[in-house]
Amino acid sequence: MNNKINTLFAQRGDKKFLSLYFCAGCPTLNGTADVILTMQRRGIDFIEVGIPFSDPLADGPVIQTAATQALKNGMSVHLLLQQLKSIKEQVSIPLILMGYLNPILHYGIEPFCHDAAEAGVSGLIIPDLPFDDYLTQVKPVADRYNLRVIMLITPETSEERIRFIDRHTDGFIYMVSSAAITGAQRSFDEQKQEYFRRIDQMQLRNPRMIGFGISNAQTLKAAQDNAAGAIIGSKFVTLLSECQGNADQALDCLFDALAQ
Repeated sequence: MNNKINTLFAQRGDKKFLSLYFCAGCPTLNGTADVILTMQRRGIDFIEVGIPFSDPLADGPVIQTAATQALKNGMSVHLLLQQLKSIKEQVSIPLILMGYLNPILHYGIEPFCHDAAEAGVSGLIIPDLPFDDYLTQVKPVADRYNLRVIMLITPETSEERIRFIDRHTDGFIYMVSSAAITGAQRSFDEQKQEYFRRIDQMQLRNPRMIGFGISNAQTLKAAQDNAAGAIIGSKFVTLLSECQGNADQALDCLFDALAQ
């Protein structure tokens, strides 16, 4: 069975992808469908939809604040999956759910994967999922529902570990630009650039996307020069809130920022 993530990367040629993250339920509870459909219409290649959680350890203040607002608004895993299912037939690009393990375990791994697949989801990113648990508990279930579980690597991840991840995952590898939390950066220093080059030279089987800190032309170019593309989270979440949930306006502002 085809998976939209694999199909997208298989057809990319020399194209550099742009993926955006937003937190479902923020700034408005019922804005999820509009944000996704607007991104698709404006040419975003694939979308990470954040599941809000009360203790998002890998996230900086921008996404933490968005998650808190989404939970206050009443967003839940169940409601999010309902919202995604309602637009399933209109969405042609890959959707990836990004969320922490606790809400998924509370929902149940099997029902979560079943309902995510029913809602048109192509992949999952679970930042705090231990790799051993991924192999034994999550991957077998995700595979049954044709879901790709995307794993993260950082500058501190050993070559041995990276190659192990590359062998046991499919879709793409999420390269975190630094070991720090999420958040926009003005530029990537030489240390980060060396990390990008080092991973590039490893000739991994899976394509790579670079995220964390991309907010302008300089950081976007560095990511796209060293991987299949870039993932932008905090910058877009900020703009979406500033534009009161108007995704078209937020994208206009983002594209302006990425040109500077």
